Parts: sequence; C-alpha cells; structure tokens
Amino acid sequence: MAKKALITGITGQDGSYLAELLLDKGYEVYGIIRRASTFNTQRLDHIYHDPHEGGNRLHLIYGDLSDAGFIYGALSSIKPDEIYNLAAQSHVRVSFDIPEYSGDIDALGAVRILEAMHRLGMKDTRFYQASSSEMFGKVQEVPQTETTSFYPRSPYSVAKLYGHWITKNYRESYDMFACSGILFNHESPRRGETFVTRKVTRAVAHIQAGLQDKLYMGNLDAKRDWGYAKEYVEAMWLMLQQDKPDDYVIATGETHTVQEFVEQAFAHAGLDWKKYVEFDERYLRPAEVDLLIGDSSKAQKELGWKPKTTFKELVKIMVEADIKELNDQLKGKVQTKREVV
Repeated sequence: MAKKALITGITGQDGSYLAELLLDKGYEVYGIIRRASTFNTQRLDHIYHDPHEGGNRLHLIYGDLSDAGFIYGALSSIKPDEIYNLAAQSHVRVSFDIPEYSGDIDALGAVRILEAMHRLGMKDTRFYQASSSEMFGKVQEVPQTETTSFYPRSPYSVAKLYGHWITKNYRESYDMFACSGILFNHESPRRGETFVTRKVTRAVAHIQAGLQDKLYMGNLDAKRDWGYAKEYVEAMWLMLQQDKPDDYVIATGETHTVQEFVEQAFAHAGLDWKKYVEFDERYLRPAEVDLLIGDSSKAQKELGWKPKTTFKELVKIMVEADIKELNDQLKGKVQTKREVV
C-alpha cells in the first residue's frame, strides 16, 4: 500500500519540487492550498493534469494553517504517514509590514499541526518543519551549525524560531517523530518573482529583450549561502526516513554577495550589470542580516545528502529559464495577433 504524505505550501517552490519527488517514489500526495480568486497552482499543473506524472495520486484540498479545526479534520481524514509543513508567509521584507499574520501562519501554524497530531494519537506519523537560516540572523559564529545560537532579525525569522522550538518541544514531550530542516537560501526557476534572486533573473531576461531599462535593488553587500531547491527537498525526505528524528542544517557551505549573483546573472546574458542596476532604499530591511553560511556536514554524514549544483550553475539555470519563459510568452502574443488578423 502506498505511503500517504501531506504537504502544506504545496503550490510554492519547495512544495512543488517535493510533490514531484514523492510521486516519483510512489506516494499518494495530499496538498493544502488556500482559496484565492485566481488559480495559483501553475507550479503543479504539469503534474495535476497528467496521470503519467502521478496526477491521479495528487490530491489538492482547500484549507489554511490559521484554521485549527480544518487541520484536525484533514489529519483525521487523510491519516498521512508523513507531514511536510512548508506553508509560510515566507517573504522576510514583507514580514515587517504584516508581522501579526506572519506569526499566525509561520509560528502558530506549526503548533496547530503538532497539537492535532498529538490529540489524534498519530504516533506513527512523521512530521517535518521547514525552519530557516534566517533564524541565525545576526550570526553568533561562522559558519552556522545545528548548535549555533539563534538571533532572529525579522518578524519572519522570529516566527520561524517559534516553529523550530515547538517542533523540538513536541518531539521531546510526546515522543513524536518531529524534526526540522534548517535550510539556507535555496533558489530555482520556480522561486517567487518578488524574491531577490528571481527578481534579478527576470529583470535580466526583460532587459535583454528591450522590455526593461533598470533594475532597482537594495543591499548588494548581503552575503548568502545559495543552493538549488530541487536538491534541498531531497534532504527533507531523507530526514523522515531516519531511525530517529533530529534537526539538520542544509547548505552548500559557500557564501556569495547579492552583487555576485547580479554580476553572474547579467554576464550570462552578455550584459554589463553596472549599466542597469540602481540602488533604491525602499528595498532595505529595517534590520539587515549581513552574512549567512551553513555547515551541512552533519546532514552529509548522517543523511548521505550533499549539494551538487554550483553557484554559477544555479544562476545559469535560473537566467536561461526566465529568458525561455519570456521568449515563449512573446511568441505566444505574436501567434495570438496572427490568429486575430
């Protein structure tokens, strides 16, 4: 009988890659999506409408992590073997604008799931919590490991820290298989368009096509540890396959500035970034995180996981994907005009 997995945040970057991975492994996958006036399932459409891709084993249900009654009912009905809590208000800068909502979903959302599991007596169900390198914030040591002290610098990271600690608390209090993956920045062509890396690669495609003149950026000196999201979801799955639950840092162990990402992205398209990039203070955070670099040696030793895609390869993948997407859109518009004529 196929294992059943429940993914919150399934329509996001990580959720869509994780759904693909689990379907490839023969899972029955259930995903929670929020009701919206427009469809937001584009990252899953290639699976959902194709039974050969596992679409007949992918089930999407409407719900929200702010609704404890819904969560209790969903877990009671589905009885998943594994739960991956990836849903979040995940934009750090935006969390300063909506701190209460960020806390409700990112912090209390996790405890609502864990408490439902506890009340339902789901001793055999395994739980994964998506923690974040942003919890390290004003870093206390370099590089950051599973034992590094936390110093969150945004409403987002404070909320994520609650989710991280409450997961550990339920694990120790109720002997639950609950673990957290402290994932450092991970990107892909499926990254949301408001996140800095995707903002850059989309701008490169539009500037190259003559559709955009400038790219306005905030802090170019911030340093991040960037990996490939498609590889990072493999680590999530591996954590839930272990004999004992534990927390793991998932990272590349390399750090690059935002400016380096910009330089690589523009260079790949044959453009001089200095001609197009300008500073805009509106994109600065009230409290900045200057340096994040993770040590994933524990995950490499215990999970057998390690990053494969280099920084330059990741930038190339994203730039080429955005250029192709824009070209396809432009061809589609031309074709539509011809059909109208």
